[in-house]
Amino acid sequence: MSEIKPNDTAAAEDNGEETDWAAAKAFFDNLKTHKPRPPKPRFAVTIAVSSRTLFNMVAERKLYEEEGVEKYVAYQVEHENEPLKPGAAFPFVKALMNVNARLRELYPDSEELFDIVLMTNNHAQVGVRLINSINHYDLTIERFCMTGGKSPVGYLKAYMTNLYLSKDSEKVTEAIEEGIAAATMFMPDTETQLSDTQLRVAFDGDAVLFSDESEIIVKQHGLDTFFEHEKEFENKPLAQGPLKCFLEALGKLQRKFYAKNERMNCPIRTYLVTARSAASSGARVLKTLRSWGLEIDEALFLAGAPKGPLLQKIRPHIFFDDQMFHIEGAKELGTISAHVPYGIGQKYHKGKLIEQPAKKE
Repeated sequence: MSEIKPNDTAAAEDNGEETDWAAAKAFFDNLKTHKPRPPKPRFAVTIAVSSRTLFNMVAERKLYEEEGVEKYVAYQVEHENEPLKPGAAFPFVKALMNVNARLRELYPDSEELFDIVLMTNNHAQVGVRLINSINHYDLTIERFCMTGGKSPVGYLKAYMTNLYLSKDSEKVTEAIEEGIAAATMFMPDTETQLSDTQLRVAFDGDAVLFSDESEIIVKQHGLDTFFEHEKEFENKPLAQGPLKCFLEALGKLQRKFYAKNERMNCPIRTYLVTARSAASSGARVLKTLRSWGLEIDEALFLAGAPKGPLLQKIRPHIFFDDQMFHIEGAKELGTISAHVPYGIGQKYHKGKLIEQPAKKE
């Protein structure tokens, strides 16, 4: 899984790199706009977003699929002075920028910030419209990766990515297989007013923060066996899931606010929203988080009840879940949702086994 980046400034730092960053700092410090410079990747929490998650490009995508890449590129060039409309990840990115602003107030010289990277397989010619759109909305995105039709997943580790958000489920699956936290984003069916001052991130538990080991027991042996299993292994921490390291990265930044006595005014809030029952299987989850040294601000055990109505109250900027029927229920009620295609849950829908395609010999 994506690792938290090193926090020490050991002698291993390259002098050439330090010179480059000093020059970059001087450049940004001298800008009349006082545009904040991007942090060093080795210290930052790097969020890679695709162009289709950051912006609503449904019409452009339709043109690409129906008329091909040449017509698509020509259209983008022709309309490059027209800003794209916000997409599913747009409110999340704005919330990340707000956290950065608060961190810079408390720690003016800190490099421990969110760094947003645009990671897209678009052609470089389309980059002008993307840049114009980013500038139109005053987004702080300085690092781009445009791969001209090829998958950008191979660059994620080079960009030291902590989280990758895309509309392409195949690329997301590929990233998770490479050990990178990733999810497929979905626009909600209705628009919801989100907090301008606090980043809210909601996670499912099994097969998201944790491995799918307990989920396998449920699917293969039923709830009674699952409850017995969780009681027996209550004191054995669950293995980590694909999003554990992202929660860890959020916790690292939260502690910077706590250190300044800003716990009650922290601009990051995390939620565990799980279908587990608290009394029957909740203790193992909480003890696992404790064993990892991680805090969750709110833990909500629903005992199988729908998640959508509760998420309506939380209003997260992003909600991660491994099961599509939870994603569908959430987005129907206005929650920006992100599917994590990981674990045994991908073989089931609403508890029923999905017929798997025959393997080619």
